[in-house]
Amino acid sequence: MLVLTLAFGVSLLLTLAVIRLSRVHAGLMHDNDLSGPQKFHTKPVPRVGGVGIVVGVVVAAVVLAPHSREHARIALVLLLCGLPAFAAGLIEDLTKRVSPRWRLLFTAASALLASTVLSATINRTAIPGLDWFVSLPAGAALITVFAVAGVANSVNIIDGFNGLASMCVVLMLVALAYVSFQCDDPLIGNLALAGIGGVLGFFVWNFPAGLIFLGDGGAYFLGFYVAELSILLLHRNPDEVSPLFPLLVCIYPVFETVFSIYRRRFLRAVPPSMPDGIHLHSLIYRRVMRWAVGNRSAKAMTRRNSMTSPYLWLLCMFSVVPAMLFWNNTAVLAALLALFVISYVVLYWRIVRFKSPRWLVFPASRARMAARGDNRET
Repeated sequence: MLVLTLAFGVSLLLTLAVIRLSRVHAGLMHDNDLSGPQKFHTKPVPRVGGVGIVVGVVVAAVVLAPHSREHARIALVLLLCGLPAFAAGLIEDLTKRVSPRWRLLFTAASALLASTVLSATINRTAIPGLDWFVSLPAGAALITVFAVAGVANSVNIIDGFNGLASMCVVLMLVALAYVSFQCDDPLIGNLALAGIGGVLGFFVWNFPAGLIFLGDGGAYFLGFYVAELSILLLHRNPDEVSPLFPLLVCIYPVFETVFSIYRRRFLRAVPPSMPDGIHLHSLIYRRVMRWAVGNRSAKAMTRRNSMTSPYLWLLCMFSVVPAMLFWNNTAVLAALLALFVISYVVLYWRIVRFKSPRWLVFPASRARMAARGDNRET
């Protein structure tokens, strides 16, 4: 637990220092754009929270050296491989001039580096047809790069509300740590604990007050980190961990991304990269939480922002907890993946059609809707 505690302390203090420093360099660090379909904050906020997380994880990795030089070497090499993904996102956070395409390319470069240096490739998937493709070296490298870049992008997509992406990443890392120690793999377990500590140090300042945001640098790095630990866990424990375990752990942000691409491309006939305000988390905010805190004061809107995230934490746990229970049973994991996809689609379409399940709506919210004569959401 030393790595968790150390990463937490470093991240906590450094993130506080960044918040203080941002008051002097507001023009550089703050997200001053309060408009747009995916903007839900009420005042400029620094969006470089990834800095404290990365430094916290790096310091924790250095502490591994006295216990195992080999483990420390792998940890530091992995973090060095993640620098392109983090740097591209951080430069976007500071300059607002790095396009999503370039961020994805740099994340793909990070994945390719890790695949080459650490042999961190996907060699089995338990998906018919795809296993043959990943049995080829070029196929394995291609699928690995695609998967890592996809997970990193998906974490960035769900980073819309205070505490949402960071707590979901913590839940994913908890699952990876648990299975790693079950497999007697302390390297992956300690790296997962370091990630948990680093993210929690940021989380303290992000939720519920929203004093600092994760930013693209933090989101892309964490997505890369979760994906690479998952791949390394499979690579180091091929006979124990089901290849569907990491997919179920990450299915919430991954399916959110896939569903968004389908919705934009085929239902709305717009480019998949075009941002919009109808992600599941955005709909919960607009069609569920707006009734819970009705006025538009900054305090009420910040509270509503933060109250949105626990709904999605529960959705994330709906996949993470079963994955932890059945981490070595491919058949059960496949059934759970199908169940999650069906549940997500049903929940999304109910909310988008103003038919939110009653358990989603606060009793006080239902009273307000009844007083206003609006029963659409129940």
